[in-house]
Amino acid sequence: MQHPVQILERYWNHTSFRPLQEEIINAVLAGEDTFALLTTGGGKSICFQIPALVKPGICIVISPLIALMKHQVDTLKQKGIKALALTNEYSYKEIDTMLDNCIYGNYKFLYLSPERLQNELVQARIKQMNVNLIAVDEAHCISQWGNDFRPAYKNIVQLRELQPNANVIALTASATPSVIEDTMKALDFINPSVFKASFKRDHLAYMVFETEDKQYKIQKILKKNAASCIIYVRTRKSALEVSKQLNDSGFTSTYYHGGLTNEQKTAHFSEWLANRKQVMVATNAFGMGIDKADVKTIIHINLPESIESYFQEAGRAGRDGQKAYAVTLINKGDAQFLKDQFLANIPTLVFIKSVYRKLCSYFQISYGEGAQTTHQFNFNDFCKAYQFNKISTYNAIQNLDRTSVITLTPQFNNRTTIKFLISNTKLFSYIKTRTETNTIVKVILRTYGGIFDQNIKIDTLLIANKSSSTESAVITVLKTLENDHIIALNLVKTDAEITFIEPREDDKTINRIAPVIKQQNNLKKERIEAMLNYAYDATTCKSMQLLAYFGETQAKKCGICSVCIANKTTNTSRLNTQETITKIISILTQKELSSRAISDALNIANTTTNELLKQLLENNTIAITKANTYKIK
Repeated sequence: MQHPVQILERYWNHTSFRPLQEEIINAVLAGEDTFALLTTGGGKSICFQIPALVKPGICIVISPLIALMKHQVDTLKQKGIKALALTNEYSYKEIDTMLDNCIYGNYKFLYLSPERLQNELVQARIKQMNVNLIAVDEAHCISQWGNDFRPAYKNIVQLRELQPNANVIALTASATPSVIEDTMKALDFINPSVFKASFKRDHLAYMVFETEDKQYKIQKILKKNAASCIIYVRTRKSALEVSKQLNDSGFTSTYYHGGLTNEQKTAHFSEWLANRKQVMVATNAFGMGIDKADVKTIIHINLPESIESYFQEAGRAGRDGQKAYAVTLINKGDAQFLKDQFLANIPTLVFIKSVYRKLCSYFQISYGEGAQTTHQFNFNDFCKAYQFNKISTYNAIQNLDRTSVITLTPQFNNRTTIKFLISNTKLFSYIKTRTETNTIVKVILRTYGGIFDQNIKIDTLLIANKSSSTESAVITVLKTLENDHIIALNLVKTDAEITFIEPREDDKTINRIAPVIKQQNNLKKERIEAMLNYAYDATTCKSMQLLAYFGETQAKKCGICSVCIANKTTNTSRLNTQETITKIISILTQKELSSRAISDALNIANTTTNELLKQLLENNTIAITKANTYKIK
């Protein structure tokens, strides 16, 4: 049996573990139920992957995120480790074969969602496997007090009945003490080994700045810290706009959001990873799999909906151990905006019932039917058909997803297929007489092989990009080719895919999940308040605020956050005030300047400048011009 360090060196090219990793691995190898709380970047996956590689047999990994499962499976495959994930893209026959491979094919990792675990076929095959470990990733989802609670996680404990000899490791990056206790109870841990890394980041300065001009403040930060940066924004539109503004201002920036194609995501990520672009402007879709040690600054333009989300995103800065900054920019309207976005659109039980009934009607599901059926879902069409508010409707559907009434795959799904019905020669004769189809047809031929022999799935957006056209133009050409009997076309474009987990029962279905929805809505309100308290509390050390939230109540002031620095500045400001006033008068003697220009010239805060200018105006030392600049009287 290989030593864990040998496995680490062989597959990960490291010769030593990060803090707590080795202790966690040893506990797992000793057969103990283990809870591992490691902050973002702490290397959680190694804590179950290495023990699973050391021991004979297969490790079953439960994860709530399809993207995360695919990412980890791809990473393991690249290392030459046999792994697979049972996601919704596979048919029953394919899953049957994959499960056989887990029993007889020397596979080391099987990833699946908690919902997939409820399948009878899956349960029957798991009984036959030589399971060496059960790993529950994002384990806070099992707790009703946890961020992103998923009731289906409660059923994970069934694995202990299917494989009573396998020990369990639960892993998470964000959990309060109550969540930890609830999680271990739900997983039936007996005398567990608990490892909790401190949430304290000695080199990360948490900064909150109130500013009405966030774009200007961002540029000042980027000039001062000319190193790798992530700027988190709320919407896809903002990601594009902020990135463009930065590029127009002389910075190197790219962007990332869930609406990009895989090729675009890879290209943008690679540019930033290689430091060809200083800034990545992204929605919270940018998170999974980021392993860039030299990120100097994380900037939040909008307040996240929870401390847990904020802490994970902020924690992507300074992984190289050098001083780094987690900056949050706020203004007077942000508190109300956050409440409006996340609290004003919390769906009521009555509305959730209505959305559920309409979903059933939309897909023509009769009462008592529909279980385990999957449907292509166009969200915009659905909202338009029933005149539903989009935000409230999406939140209602998410509630149905979290409570395992349905499974929502909220990603753009393109299943358009085509097959050419005429020969290559006849096709080129055809496009010579129809110039509007020429370029698009040639792009299709050069992009997809075998398209004369069988139906091939195509990406209409990719074709549009390659042909310097629009997606609507591509679809128009495809329809023309179909009408002229040149191709067989199956055009399917949807926003998402919905699978109904259980038969339609209308009110009975929603009444069953009502207590969970009410409790989760209350928790959401509490998390919003905690986030606002963090952002607008200018008296308590920011690091202490975050640590207290996660149960570390004995922490000391960090000395480097915006509050600590402001307190230091306050103590010396009285001595420096007269000196600064003298400097302001001196530079205004030379020329008229705006308050911002004065702040830049003297390298002082805008708030300080405005306060001193107010004093000088009241004393009639200076005057304000029509251009909103200041001059000596």
